[in-house]
Amino acid sequence: MAKDIYIRLTEIGNGRKFTFPANPESIRGRLGSQYQSFEIISKGTVKIPRGMDVTEITWDGEFFGSSKKKESVVKMEYYQEPNLCITLLQEWQEKGTILNLIVSDTWINLDVTISSFSPQVYGAFGNIKYSITFMQAKELRIYTIDELQGFSEKMLLPRKDCVDTSGDTSYTVVSGDTLWGIASKKLGSGQKWTSIYECNAERIEATAKAHGKKSSDHGHWIYPGTTLSIPIEK
Repeated sequence: MAKDIYIRLTEIGNGRKFTFPANPESIRGRLGSQYQSFEIISKGTVKIPRGMDVTEITWDGEFFGSSKKKESVVKMEYYQEPNLCITLLQEWQEKGTILNLIVSDTWINLDVTISSFSPQVYGAFGNIKYSITFMQAKELRIYTIDELQGFSEKMLLPRKDCVDTSGDTSYTVVSGDTLWGIASKKLGSGQKWTSIYECNAERIEATAKAHGKKSSDHGHWIYPGTTLSIPIEK
């Protein structure tokens, strides 16, 4: 049975959310100079190569008219009239709004902007086909020398009692990572993400603040290049 995967956009700063009522058959991601495509209806988790930046996410989908909203591919709890969906997405595109894009049960958890959106009416049922492309939004912040000196290396070190001394001691965050995903990969269960956060809390929080966040929201905001220590298995 296919997993119930959802695709959700959340407006950064405002909190408005939009969940796509129907999933596309596939999503394409451009990772650096390479492209990767996967079927999100039949596959839950797709691994991203380490050390490669995600620059674009794109897919072709469909918004169903009211007479077709009971189709099996439509998530009724998230259904909206196609014109309402298009109006919101076009607003976000025109304003260059930064959005958090999540595709559940995949590695896709990115801050993005909508770089292109092309809806097209077809048929007699009010359905609208569309193509959409997201560009990863990367924050740029310039620091003074005094600010940089304020980040004490001591504050960025993990707790010594958390370090795994068995050999596989660390993990470097790449684009699309979440603590849940890292815990699944390194500790065998996503539910152990809190152990990774607790062992690296000072580093995670300092990095989040360096990227302009008030906090990491308990590990929700982690950034590529951050090296995390893997906790001791007890």
